[in-house]
Amino acid sequence: MSKMEVKTSLLDNMIGVGDMVLLEPLSEETFIENLHKRFEHNEIYTYIGSVVISMNPYKSLPIFTADKVEEYRNRNFYELSPHIYALADEAYRSLRDQDKDQCILITGESGAGKTEASKLVMSYVAAVCGKGQEVNKVKEQLLQSNPVLEAFGNAKTVRNDNSSRFGKYMDIEFDFKGDPLGGVISNYLLEKSRVVKQPRGERNFHIFYQLLSGASEDTLKKLKLDRDFSKYNYLSLDSASVNGLDDAANFRTVRNAMQIVGFMEDEVQSVLELVAAVLKLGNIEFKPESRVNGFDESRVKDKNDLKEMCELLGIEQSVLERAFSFRTVEAKMEKVSTTLNVAQAYYARDALAKNIYSRMFSWLVTRINESIKAQTKSRKKVMGVLDIYGFEIFEDNSFEQFIINYCNEKLQQIFIELTLREEQEEYVREGIEWTNIEYFNNAIICDLIENNQNGILAMLDEECLRPGTVTDETFLDKLNTVCAEHQHFESRLSKNSKFLTDHSLPHNCFRIQHYAGKVLYRVEGFVDKNNDLLYRDLSQAMYKANHSLMKLLFPEGNPAKVNLKRPPTAGFQFRASVGTLMKNLLTKNPNYIRCIKPNDKKAAQVFTDSLVCHQVRYLGLMENVRVRRAGYAFRQPYEPCLERYKMLCKQTWPHWKGPAREGVEVLLKDLEVPEDEFSYGRSKIFIRNPRTLFFLEEKRRQCLEDLATLIQKIYRGWKCRTHFLLLKKSQVVVAAWFRRYAQQRKYQKIKSSSIVVQSFIRGWKARKILRELKYQKRCKEAVTTIAAYWHGTQVRREYRKFFRANAGKKIYEFTIQRIMQKYFLGLKNTMPSMSPIDKSWPARPYLFLEGTHQELRKIFHLWRCKKYRSQFTEEKKAIYEEKLEASEIFKDKKALYPSSVGQPFKGDYLEINKNPKYQKLNSVVDEKVLLADVVNKINRANGKGASRIFLLTKKNFVLADQKTGQVKASVPLPDLSSVSVSTQNDGFFALKLKEGTPSAAKGDFLLSSDRLIEIITKLHRTGAASADREPISVDISDEFLVQFKQDKVCVKFIQAGPKNGNSVTCKRKNNRLLEVSVPSP
Repeated sequence: MSKMEVKTSLLDNMIGVGDMVLLEPLSEETFIENLHKRFEHNEIYTYIGSVVISMNPYKSLPIFTADKVEEYRNRNFYELSPHIYALADEAYRSLRDQDKDQCILITGESGAGKTEASKLVMSYVAAVCGKGQEVNKVKEQLLQSNPVLEAFGNAKTVRNDNSSRFGKYMDIEFDFKGDPLGGVISNYLLEKSRVVKQPRGERNFHIFYQLLSGASEDTLKKLKLDRDFSKYNYLSLDSASVNGLDDAANFRTVRNAMQIVGFMEDEVQSVLELVAAVLKLGNIEFKPESRVNGFDESRVKDKNDLKEMCELLGIEQSVLERAFSFRTVEAKMEKVSTTLNVAQAYYARDALAKNIYSRMFSWLVTRINESIKAQTKSRKKVMGVLDIYGFEIFEDNSFEQFIINYCNEKLQQIFIELTLREEQEEYVREGIEWTNIEYFNNAIICDLIENNQNGILAMLDEECLRPGTVTDETFLDKLNTVCAEHQHFESRLSKNSKFLTDHSLPHNCFRIQHYAGKVLYRVEGFVDKNNDLLYRDLSQAMYKANHSLMKLLFPEGNPAKVNLKRPPTAGFQFRASVGTLMKNLLTKNPNYIRCIKPNDKKAAQVFTDSLVCHQVRYLGLMENVRVRRAGYAFRQPYEPCLERYKMLCKQTWPHWKGPAREGVEVLLKDLEVPEDEFSYGRSKIFIRNPRTLFFLEEKRRQCLEDLATLIQKIYRGWKCRTHFLLLKKSQVVVAAWFRRYAQQRKYQKIKSSSIVVQSFIRGWKARKILRELKYQKRCKEAVTTIAAYWHGTQVRREYRKFFRANAGKKIYEFTIQRIMQKYFLGLKNTMPSMSPIDKSWPARPYLFLEGTHQELRKIFHLWRCKKYRSQFTEEKKAIYEEKLEASEIFKDKKALYPSSVGQPFKGDYLEINKNPKYQKLNSVVDEKVLLADVVNKINRANGKGASRIFLLTKKNFVLADQKTGQVKASVPLPDLSSVSVSTQNDGFFALKLKEGTPSAAKGDFLLSSDRLIEIITKLHRTGAASADREPISVDISDEFLVQFKQDKVCVKFIQAGPKNGNSVTCKRKNNRLLEVSVPSP
């Protein structure tokens, strides 16, 4: 970017104050008011130095697009308006260019948008880092790990529909170029108590609802589940469905994400089986059963759910049932088995469910780490993203809130330490004198909780391990004894409780003064939740499961590796993991995102001052501002500072030739800024008070207004001059064009006048010449006429004696000759077309030519027909001969004939030789087939037809079955005497056989076919072509006799009425009459 390029800044077009360090005056009220003002204008991000405050807008904003990513890419942190992308870009560039490991700490209470903030950071880093097939695969796996962990670790709470119920820290590893290589995820304190019980208005973990809503029927059947949420005790029904959450679609997303991350199909199935097993486990209920010794023993009520769960996990039902009824206690060499009452059985059931789910979640994290870990062993750069629960103050605070708030105390401690360290390092780097800053150090609160000797966690562990009766009350008594003198601890019996009758501090509670305020903890459940015991019998039962994943989750159940040592408590494990996390964070350069939710209604544009104030207090934001303002409130490199304020001094405006620092010194000296208000660093100017910065900004605003006025004046002058010159130039052009136009018009007028005069002169001359030529022509014509008359007179005188004898005959012959010549020439030009069917002929001109005219017409027609016939092939000739013969037989006799004229006679319609279906029939017929078609053979009994194949050869005709091809009748043509048809528009015909012939034994054939004309024509031609037999006669009548064996039957054709439809029907009237109804044409 060049020095003169215009840059934007968070000071430009600022709504409220973009950086709280510059807020003046600084108070809690002005802090909240500034947040409110920016929130109303959809400015959800605000800085405190390098810390980003993020307000949850509860709606989509157009500030996370690809264009925004490019806008913040490779830009200075303070160069643009506050945005989470600015922090992500600063962290990524520091990691890539300065080789500094980074961590981004995202804190805030549930519903403040921590999870979305971590997604935005990861998506920005993925967008700006390198490209490539392997790099894109790593980025996709890192991004797709989020949906998997959200499904198994997030739940709907009163405050948030997608609340993270675990802490997550992800280390993203990069190579020297800044391309991602892989990552490592650590999880902290999954809220496993949610598996068995949820507060009113909240849900269990998402995966339970997603599985039941989105899995296919086949998958649910394999898992022995039903879609109805009400059938499972572990699922709350009052919030089962959430507006805006599509559980079915999210399940498909989770399945796809697991596939992308690298889960095998059998691993996915194993995880779903464990989820189903947890649901089944919650439906197991117990009943008491009295024993002889007087104690009650628990028994399973309905064993169906127990059976289905055992089938899912491959566990023997009796083993698990016994584990819910008995508990085995081992101590050195002794083993004691005791019965469990109903309450203990329910405790064991819930403990097992919580352990299965929490261990499965830890296995998921481990399995994801295996897939996304870096494949190379070379040195890596690391960016950590911490998304962990914020400080929690509820009406009823228990062990979970105590652990979460302890974690936030540690984060606050490291935040203050790292912020002060960063400030001090910058002061030393810039050569500015460092002065110690007074601030509240919460190390005393951390020590109260984590001290190994008398810390609350240490005493809780000691109480859990102590023999004898251990209760929450004994733990509270111990706290009252050890911590009573501590200034940040209060209880009903401690000395720090100012009022013994204070009802806000019940007997079973204690209060800790955290950095964010006082929190009241109820000790009920502390001991049990810290112990987190799972009976060894249940662990061993799970290890015996014929389920690969279940065996991995319960290694302590292996009988060969029995460990009598008590497992570490939940508090001890969490303290150790928090210690490891703090060590990890201290090795990295920190970047902070403080998330705040504006209201409890999850509504857009709603800002609750009291709620925001509460969060500002326990996030320590005011403390953070005070730490940043304790030294110098604002610092900026010399180059951008000079670029921004150079117009305030005549010596630096418009260009400063020397070093930027000297220009800033000249600028501040000219403005008479007090020397105690700023200090010069090696590369930056440090301004102590925000008032000084606002003074510079106000002077700059006034100067910009003056400059804008000057620019406007110069611009308006330039615009007016330009407009005048344009008008002048336009006037010259218009005048030139007008003069040209006027001269053109004058020239055109003169030209047209000249043309008119010329035309008149030329006309006069032409007319004069024409008159002379006409006179000369008339003279010539007159001379010629006189000469002709004179010569005629002379000739007539010479030939007068011959003229009287032969003149009439000569004139007659000449006239006739001219008429005939004219007739033939006219006939030549009006000759009709060469089509034989064209009947047109020119009209005769004279009556005496009638005979000649008709004779010529006949000759022309014969010649035209001969020319047309000469074009025929032998095959075409045969077709036309058949058509001609059909015309001779049926024309004007059979109503069906006209419709057959346009249809060519194909003959073999069945393609007997080619069709394999008729191979058998083809072998029977040796001769060439003249006709092959399907006809209907009429039955005399009922008049109905049966389909038959009709084959005609030169010697006989054959009737065969259409389906089988079996020959039904083969009749030599000499045995055929005649064929009878009706005059109607039907296809019925009777083949009459000669009496006494062998073929006549079964009688005549009454058949029906749409191709009747073609069949009878071919029969007639075949009979006529043979010299040794008589031609077959064709009888056309509406009533004829047919011989059926010994009886003769009359076939009568009648016209059918409109009720009978358009089809031909044949009905038997009696033994001697078949009546065929033919529809009217």
